[in-house]
Amino acid sequence: MRVQSLTLAAAGAALLAPATLPVPGVSFAASGDRHRITATDLLARVHDCVQVSKGRYRSDADTAATVPVCGTPQVVFWKADLDIDCDGRPTAHCNRGADPAFSAATAYQQSNGRQLNAEKLPYVVVPGPSGRWNHWASGIRGGAVAAVIYKGRVQYAVVGDTGPRDIIGEASYATAKALGVNPDPRVGGVASGVTYIVFKDSAVDPIEDRAAAEAEGERLAEQFTEDADR
Repeated sequence: MRVQSLTLAAAGAALLAPATLPVPGVSFAASGDRHRITATDLLARVHDCVQVSKGRYRSDADTAATVPVCGTPQVVFWKADLDIDCDGRPTAHCNRGADPAFSAATAYQQSNGRQLNAEKLPYVVVPGPSGRWNHWASGIRGGAVAAVIYKGRVQYAVVGDTGPRDIIGEASYATAKALGVNPDPRVGGVASGVTYIVFKDSAVDPIEDRAAAEAEGERLAEQFTEDADR
């Protein structure tokens, strides 16, 4: 779990210079394939917040608690920053040397018992259970499917780790990279503008199957947006 300051996140955003700019309203997988469901489709379904958390969350340790967890019958969602989680299996870019806040463990593990690989697996972090909000009570478990949206891009991910009980807005190195966000655990991330949508009672098994998360995310997103028309 990485607790990052807004100053560092803003610095990371300034350092990032993507080769191509995302097209508003069009989402792409990490491979560049076009999704059937766009960022615009999903954001239209989470425009209004019905708050399900009993309080609000900080986006970083040094900020005010302004972020509610919202819900519909199908999903929970929040709009926050994106701090980089590099926890789990040590890799070339996620290790104690690269990340001072590195932890060699994630809340959930692969099917073979190994820790998750933050550099390869798109995953999101949910706050640890508390009186403010308990993700288990909302049907969210390890391996639940999430859609992370930033600047017109959608990246499907899984719930792979938990963080502090009062902070929200964090995703893995791989998630950030797929969204065109600087994934550097020291200075990467973005300070705002990220929407996290987690589908209730969903699951990818095994949790490390990135292709399965993409396919299930697309299916659930299509179902979620179609429900709005009924």
